[in-house]
Amino acid sequence: VQLQASGGGSVQTGASLRLSCAASDRTFSGYTMGWFRQAPGKEREFVAAIHWSGDTTYYADSVKGRFTISRDNAKTTMYLQMNSLKPEDTAVYYCAAQLPYSGNYASPDRYNYWGQGTQVTVSS
Repeated sequence: VQLQASGGGSVQTGASLRLSCAASDRTFSGYTMGWFRQAPGKEREFVAAIHWSGDTTYYADSVKGRFTISRDNAKTTMYLQMNSLKPEDTAVYYCAAQLPYSGNYASPDRYNYWGQGTQVTVSS
């Protein structure tokens, strides 16, 4: 599957953005999907993940209560609604797909397909 992330931009502290991740085919509906981010000089870190059915979600502590992950399997698209953005949210955001039963949803190494990334910049 090919993934295309979009929706990034430059915003002020407290603003909102919605990222999208469009998948190329309907195998999307069978994958656990995740969002990761990478700031300059830092390792890629887990942001959020969502089970293939959409009924189970996971969040990093740093974004819990501010970000919401969702998916629309009919549209083969995943979303990340980001509210109350902070300067420390500045990073390139990547979407990724994980084959079933691949284990740790928070580990980048357990994901099989990656999108190209979209830049999010939050200024104070």
